[in-house]
Amino acid sequence: MRLLHRILTVILIVTGLNTFAQTTGKISGRVTLFDGQPFASASVTLLQNKKITLTDEDGKYTFNQVAPGSYTLRIQVLGAPQKDLAVRVIAGDSTVANYQLERENVQALQEVTIAGNTNRFTQKESIYIARLPLKNLENPQVYNSVPKELFQEQMAVDLGSIAKNVPGAGIPMTANQGRVTFRSRGFDTEPNARNGVAGAAFSFIDPANLERIEAIKGPSATLFGNSIASSYGGLYNRVTKKPYNAFGGEVGYYTGSWNFNRLTVDVNTPVNADKTALFRINGATTWERSFQDQGYTNSMSIAPSFSYQITDRLSLLLDVEFGQAKGTSVVRLNPFVGVPTGKTEITRSIADINFPYNKTFLSNDLTYKTQMMNIFGQINYKISDSWTSQTILSRARSSISGDITALNGRSETVIRPNVIVGYTQFIATDLQQNFIGDFKIAGHRNRIVAGLDYYNNFNDFDRVTVNLPDVDFVNIPTTYRVSQFKVDSLSSRGALRKEYNGDNTYAAYVSDVFSVTDRLNAMVSLRINRFQYKGVYNVVTGQTSGGLSGQGVQTGPYGQTSLSPKFGLVYEVVKDQVSLFGNYMNGFFNKSGVKRDGGAFKAEYADQLEFGVKTDLFNHKLLGTVSYYDIKVQNILRPDPVNVNYSIQDGSQLSRGLEVEFTANPVVGLNIVVGYAYNDSKLTEAADVRNNGLRPGQSGPPNAFNFWVSYRMPEGKLRGLGAGFGGNIGDQSYHTNTYNSKFIIPAYQIFDASLFYDQPKFRIGFKVDNLTSEKAWSVRLTPQMPARFLANFILKF
Repeated sequence: MRLLHRILTVILIVTGLNTFAQTTGKISGRVTLFDGQPFASASVTLLQNKKITLTDEDGKYTFNQVAPGSYTLRIQVLGAPQKDLAVRVIAGDSTVANYQLERENVQALQEVTIAGNTNRFTQKESIYIARLPLKNLENPQVYNSVPKELFQEQMAVDLGSIAKNVPGAGIPMTANQGRVTFRSRGFDTEPNARNGVAGAAFSFIDPANLERIEAIKGPSATLFGNSIASSYGGLYNRVTKKPYNAFGGEVGYYTGSWNFNRLTVDVNTPVNADKTALFRINGATTWERSFQDQGYTNSMSIAPSFSYQITDRLSLLLDVEFGQAKGTSVVRLNPFVGVPTGKTEITRSIADINFPYNKTFLSNDLTYKTQMMNIFGQINYKISDSWTSQTILSRARSSISGDITALNGRSETVIRPNVIVGYTQFIATDLQQNFIGDFKIAGHRNRIVAGLDYYNNFNDFDRVTVNLPDVDFVNIPTTYRVSQFKVDSLSSRGALRKEYNGDNTYAAYVSDVFSVTDRLNAMVSLRINRFQYKGVYNVVTGQTSGGLSGQGVQTGPYGQTSLSPKFGLVYEVVKDQVSLFGNYMNGFFNKSGVKRDGGAFKAEYADQLEFGVKTDLFNHKLLGTVSYYDIKVQNILRPDPVNVNYSIQDGSQLSRGLEVEFTANPVVGLNIVVGYAYNDSKLTEAADVRNNGLRPGQSGPPNAFNFWVSYRMPEGKLRGLGAGFGGNIGDQSYHTNTYNSKFIIPAYQIFDASLFYDQPKFRIGFKVDNLTSEKAWSVRLTPQMPARFLANFILKF
């Protein structure tokens, strides 16, 4: 009887559901871009029922069990006017309501998933470059984008390997804490922007959470300020992965040379039934031994993100990036650059001084620990069809404890190991409020962003610098070893640094793109920046210092106000295919100190003039940029020739060059990435006039070339099987370059190759980095790895 009762209950439930389904209907549809590609994460609202959902990766949406009647379906997309569609639901039937966006560049205000583009390595449209609904061909600024599709195919497991795809980036400089620095137009540039705002990380950054890297070229202070995020050469923006409207993910394992082991995970899921609340988590853990006689790294990262379409107009994004690492410092050689007695000048190369390539001179017990926590929050509110409010909070914290090492040259063959022992902390907070408009005045389109920016920086130091006994690196004693015990025994004699400092920056900016015609756009931008330095607080003495250092640098509180303009013109010679552009951009850095007469210094400025051409041809199969730039840095401080206890401000540096980038998909399955960068940098008003006209040290190679070519079988039984080959080539450059002392970094040619088999449910890959084991060095004279073998297996779900 119980069994019969249960059967009857099930029958009644099924019958009831079927009857209910016959008395209700369904609304479904698809939202696409103007070129027919799907638009993911568009907000779709059934107004009468107040139901909200988001489109999935195919641009599709569904409302089930809708009572018969007439309804209004509202489609909301940031960067485009809202669209109301009238629909009628009939009992037991399905109503289809599709919508295709017009030519708005909605990617500029909302991350979307674009599928079906055969040029897999092109992802030019971005929400971060101009903070406006602006296409690449409409933007007078040059930028490079390295999407995850490219660096996943290359099996890149660190930021340095990813940046090899950026023209002119060069060999990455790895610092002792695992952080990396690249070259951009002759200047140091760090990846310290995250999702378009300051997200400094003075530590190891794992790429597991990256959607892409954007290299924004040229001084960019007008929109990004003079924070640690940018340099005169530009900035690197880390775009993190965002949640999407489906369940999915992958788990990957990597193994390779020098006991390399890496595990990655990426899981995404909707949180609620309407799929308006989405959650994603990425993570990775890596262990690797150095190719040298000592050294290792062990890291872990986890990055959860949550998005919520609260209403059809209001959305929220929360994004956290946490990582920690333990390891030993890489080799950092500060060579002896003095001129020996009896000589008037000297030229040497790291390749010729017999400095050991495979030796660190340190020990595995001299370790550092780093921890990074970056929090990013963004609220978008669509005020009207023409205006959107964007509120952003970014907080970045990095800490370093333990031993940080360097090798300082004492003579042509003698070095002195240097160890910094202790704790350092960096905390940065960035709060922005942007209002973004898209409207017409007298028939002319205006796209405008007006914003307020507050940036706070805090640095805390508690450490001791220890100098160890000298050693001859050519004739190394067999008993030589620098251990933790040795460092601890000398710590009491070291130089103590126990202090903290901070600063506040208050800024307002506005940028307007005025469409003179549908092909000619003019950009005008301006930023006003107030920098307030709080001084250096000495924990031991309890005093905030206000004196002068040996070069007239004021360490006490001071303030500076700066203006940063930006202008640009773009003309589309062939609409949506070829554009000519030109720009003037400005960057600045605040400089402390006083002149001999008591006057204050100005901020240091860089001005750039640039022009070139951008293309997007053959239905996105050939995209490229060719540009020429001219950067002049002014107001550089140099020692006062009358009194060395002060400085004067008249130095300058020129940086000129040509950059070329192309991505192509000439036939189905074949993808090509090519980049070339020529840079001519020189001092024009050096502290010692004999150095005028020389290329500054550590400005990278004058010529750099990068490429990657891959082919995957597009159909047949071997569909998904592919291979890739690429390389990076750079000229000879300088660590030090003065009129009487030059220290050379040799030219390099580094080639990589890969094989892979990519299927919907799994991927297998094999990669060799530096096929020929080319000896190469970064600008800090850190030896690069010889041939490294990597293999991976990724399970998709």
